[in-house]
Amino acid sequence: MHSFLDPAILFFIFGVLAGTLQSNLEIPPAISKFLSLYLLMALGLKGGFALAKSGLNPEVVTSLGLAMGLAVAIPICSFVVLRRWLSGFNAAAIAATYGSVSAVTFVTAVQYLENQSVVYGGHMAAAMALMESPAIILAVLMASALRQQAIPHANLVTVNGGASLTATPRVYTVSVKKILHESFTDGAQLLLLGAMVVGMLTGESGKTAMQPFSADLFKGMLAFFLLDMGLLTSRHLHALKGMSPALLVYALIAPLVHASVALSLAMLTDLSQGNAILLMVLAASASYIAVPAVLRTAIPEAQPALYFGLSLGITFPFNLLVGIPAYAWAANQFIA
Repeated sequence: MHSFLDPAILFFIFGVLAGTLQSNLEIPPAISKFLSLYLLMALGLKGGFALAKSGLNPEVVTSLGLAMGLAVAIPICSFVVLRRWLSGFNAAAIAATYGSVSAVTFVTAVQYLENQSVVYGGHMAAAMALMESPAIILAVLMASALRQQAIPHANLVTVNGGASLTATPRVYTVSVKKILHESFTDGAQLLLLGAMVVGMLTGESGKTAMQPFSADLFKGMLAFFLLDMGLLTSRHLHALKGMSPALLVYALIAPLVHASVALSLAMLTDLSQGNAILLMVLAASASYIAVPAVLRTAIPEAQPALYFGLSLGITFPFNLLVGIPAYAWAANQFIA
């Protein structure tokens, strides 16, 4: 219940209600973009200041290694499961969405931990940055393999009892190198990593100088941004109409399964409670900004309503309202 009484979460719920009532309340796109960039910059600075204090210790290396492992394992396993109900292209797109991460969910989790006075490592912001690209690359490779399988059969027709070639079907090719370049030079990602480097270089003096910007304003900016996310969520709820019940269940069960796997790994490697919670949040979250934007071009055969509707309409609010406190409770039970 405590999570629902957090001002930022209440503003998210208010935004969903306002959008559902078809209010004309709207956050201008430029302001929404600024809020997003502010949160990433502030998060990067916080992470950098923490890393300057802790240094590159074994837990940092372990956390980053686990994050990368999950970023590869989750989309592959998700693809295998989703192929039971969906075409290969839709399965690959949803697998990429759930294999990647949501920065807003992560930022909200960080604020939750600070409210609960739970210590976490600043390097987890770097883990978030590292987990975004692998799922996209794997989905593109899956889609390319599916296209290659279809080509030998797609251009054969039967003419008078024999096979004859027709015009070669259109084949979409996407450069993995280009996707890698776009992922690592994306403005938001670059700002996060750049702010982290600035925090590491400036240390305590930088933390003191940036305190009014990166700490004092953070809570209010997050609340304002979650208001906008609530409005955005309400506008895309219609995408869930007519969707297979199995997919709706998947959007709720997948975060819990992924978070459970992350918790098991955290227990095996003796991660601290705070870092374990953030690893669970990263594994449980689903991208609804960066990945869908890439998939529209990289896998045009997939239906955006499926991967965007599930991640934004179900998984994002579920993690925000229920998931984060549930993951924190589970970590508290199993990690001393």
